[in-house]
Amino acid sequence: MTTITSFPHATRPGRTRSRLTTLMVATVLGLTSLSAVAATEMPPIPEVTGDVVEGDGNDYNLKFNIGLTQSSAQYRGLEYFKKIVEQRSDGHIQVQTFHSAQLGDDLQSVSALQAGTLEMTAPSTSPMVSMFPQFAVFDLPFLFPTPEIADKVLDGDIGQQMLKDASTKGLVAIGWAENGYRQLTNSKLAVTSPSDLDGLKVRTMQNPIHLDIWRTLGANPTPMSFAELFTALEQGVVDGQENPWITIESSKFNEVQQYATETNHVYTPFITLVSERFWNRLPESYQQLLREAAKQMGDYERQVSRTLNDQIKQELKEQGMQITELTPEQIATFQEDLAPVYDDWRDKIGGDLIDRIRAESQAQ
Repeated sequence: MTTITSFPHATRPGRTRSRLTTLMVATVLGLTSLSAVAATEMPPIPEVTGDVVEGDGNDYNLKFNIGLTQSSAQYRGLEYFKKIVEQRSDGHIQVQTFHSAQLGDDLQSVSALQAGTLEMTAPSTSPMVSMFPQFAVFDLPFLFPTPEIADKVLDGDIGQQMLKDASTKGLVAIGWAENGYRQLTNSKLAVTSPSDLDGLKVRTMQNPIHLDIWRTLGANPTPMSFAELFTALEQGVVDGQENPWITIESSKFNEVQQYATETNHVYTPFITLVSERFWNRLPESYQQLLREAAKQMGDYERQVSRTLNDQIKQELKEQGMQITELTPEQIATFQEDLAPVYDDWRDKIGGDLIDRIRAESQAQ
């Protein structure tokens, strides 16, 4: 609520009323305009379906922290999750949402879950490879040709088994969502081939397979926290970074990165995690509610992500970003250069897992 205290230089009541009226009209028009913009940017949050879930009579407070900004598709998904959980628990579970790494980055949030000081987070799988080596499969280049194939793998037997495997070490994994296909941006040149990457300082996540990918392509990978990235790009500490279009736009990387290449080189999911300490306090009915809400959140967040993808790419072009779209032949060159990465990681990830995913891809 805006409180108007006084207008020191307004000596006549008529003039004061006129200024107040103008201010109020401008405020209403501004809010209406903002609402219209928001409506065109993201699909509306669905209505909650399902009966109220009976708990144990206790009230619970759930803090849910993510690294991305308030304007991201992921945060929109969190808003839907909050709506589902609070309505279907009849207010007995209150969800507090935090964005922009307010309570820590991905790895710090996971550690907080293990310590029981944070209830939920939804990191990319990539920073978690040190904990769960099989998650490196999501970092293999060009493994998921389409989003539909990614959905088929994650929602099917492979993805559900991976959730079970990740429900250890103080964590309970309850769902998947989408970070999306990663694209390369930089401040130096238009990248069309691996040779253009020679010596380019590219920020990566703290993930060994990402380091391997960019070293193999001739770049100089530099791991750092996402929260530090914009400043590092602005100050020239690194030349470039790689993230989905939505993250590039919502984080305003185009303000400090002139060039982008639509590589679609890696498809990255988000994994929804709950603190085991918090989970074990919940009655079984509320555990099931969180699982259902996480599934609905993930499905909706994917819809938001894909709806915005092409729109945001076009907006970035209109804002002056030079975007290079690779031909199939150019993509094939990157794939050929990255073949050694598959050889290096096959045994570490599990050749059987890679082969099963490739089989799902070919059966699509």
